[in-house]
Amino acid sequence: METKQISVFIENRSGRLAKITTVLGNAGINIRAMSLADTSDFGILRLIVSDAEKAADTLKDHGFTVRISRVIAVAIPDVPGALGNLLSLMELAGLNVEYMYAFVQKNMDQAIIIFRFDQTEKAVEVLLENDVRIIRESTLLTM
Repeated sequence: METKQISVFIENRSGRLAKITTVLGNAGINIRAMSLADTSDFGILRLIVSDAEKAADTLKDHGFTVRISRVIAVAIPDVPGALGNLLSLMELAGLNVEYMYAFVQKNMDQAIIIFRFDQTEKAVEVLLENDVRIIRESTLLTM
């Protein structure tokens, strides 16, 4: 039910993001989703890629600090209020969202939300109990 995500620690300076994406592209790794959070000095780039282990190894070989973590991808209707409804379910269950990012699949009329929860297993239970569609990693990588 979980998806592998790589997080890359990068300095906030010109060319670093280009280097990461070029290195991954040259290794034949496809980026399916990404999020970049930054401060004035550094950033954390979070990526869903076609091969997380290969991506992590490749980036480490090029001097980047990389971590693989587990996230949950869910599909919700691409309509006003859908995200609020989902987050309300999580709040009622006492779950905290550590971070999230999203992308839209227009051919499916759904938004895909990537979540990192403080209690992943409990989050999966709550999502399934409420008929929220969890996207399997294999499906996410072929969307």
